Formats: sequence, C-alpha cells, structure tokens
Amino acid sequence: MAHKTIISRRFIAIAALSAMIATMMGAFAAHGLKAQFSESQMSVFQTAVFYQFIHSLALLFLGVLILKWDKRILQISGWLFCFGILLFSGSLYLLSLLKIQILGMLTPFGGVCFILGWFLLAIGVYKST
Repeated sequence: MAHKTIISRRFIAIAALSAMIATMMGAFAAHGLKAQFSESQMSVFQTAVFYQFIHSLALLFLGVLILKWDKRILQISGWLFCFGILLFSGSLYLLSLLKIQILGMLTPFGGVCFILGWFLLAIGVYKST
C-alpha cells in the first residue's frame, strides 16, 4: 500500500474518532454538565468542543487532500492539527472539569499548533500543482 494511502487513512480515522469524541463531549455538556457548570466553565467547555470539531474537519479534509498531493508539508500540517486538538481542546476540557488552572498553560501551545497547521496547509496547497 502506498505511503500516502496509509497516511490518508490514518488522518481520516483520527478525524472521525475526534469528531465522534467532540459530539459526545458536546452532548455531555448540554445534558450532563449544564446544571453543574458555571457559565464560565460551560463557555470554556464549549470552546473546546467547537475547536475540536473545526480541526477534526480540517484533518478529514487533509486526509483526502493527501491522496491528491502527497506533500510532507501537508502531513506535518495534519500532525499539528492532531497535537493542537490534544493540547488546546484537551486542556480546556480538563480545565473546566477539574478546575486546575495550571492546565490552562497548555492551551496556547495547542493554539500555536492550530495556527502553524493552517499555515502549512496553505503553503502545501499553494506549492502543489
């Protein structure tokens, strides 16, 4: 099996699982946490869900795109989205659930991963013909 097919399948599978988890977390917030969370905690949790969904879709798109253009820069972009989801959304979930403020220090690193992922996606597509 070609390397690009393996990477593509991997990103699509991770994207599907991540979107599933985001769906579950959103439902959990709406139905299980609403009465227990402050408005601030709910806002933080919903931000985590939102960014996880957006970047799950971006990862899905990248998985398909890699089948057309197997560029290393696109693969790096995909891994940055994966790390961004873990660091950004993961830290916000834990911050809102556990109320451990120090976890908030991880969030900007996830945001940087997202930004770099989008930048590399733009460069990779621009350079592909």
